[in-house]
Amino acid sequence: MTTSSIFVNLPSTDLERSKAFYTALGFSINPLFTDENAACVVLGDNLYFMVLTREYLGTFTDKQIIDTKTQAQVSIALTRDSRDEVDDALAKGLAAGGTEPREAQDYGFMYSRDLEDPDGNILGFLYMEPAAAEQGPEAYLAEQGASAPSASA
Repeated sequence: MTTSSIFVNLPSTDLERSKAFYTALGFSINPLFTDENAACVVLGDNLYFMVLTREYLGTFTDKQIIDTKTQAQVSIALTRDSRDEVDDALAKGLAAGGTEPREAQDYGFMYSRDLEDPDGNILGFLYMEPAAAEQGPEAYLAEQGASAPSASA
C-alpha cells in the first residue's frame, strides 16, 4: 500500500485570520499551495488542512456550504502526547481567537477539549493513555479499578 495524504477542506470567511489562527497553534503554511482563495496548513507528514474561502470551497461541490458558526458537519480530533499538551493547544487557540464550546471531557482513560476556530470549525484535542489505546477503554479502566463511562456521559 502506498502512503496516502489526507487533505481536510475547511471553509473560512477570513483567510488571513484563519492562517494566523492555525500558525498560532504551531502549524505551518505551505506557500506553494496558498493564494487568495486557499491556505495549505501543514499538520504533519501527509496531513493537511486546506482552509478555503467559502466561495472557493463551493466550486468543489454542488451542495450548500454550511454556516460553521451554527451547524456542525465534522469534528476533527487531533491527538497530543499528554494532558498538558491538550491544555497548551487550547490556550494557544483561545489566545488566537478560538473559542471553547464546552467543558473538558475526562473519561479516565482519555482527556479531551474542543476548540472552535474563528469560523466555528471544530477541532478536538485529546490525550489517551497508551495502555487504554492498546487494551481498549473497558479493559484499561477495569485494571485501574474503575468502569467506563456510558456513551451518553
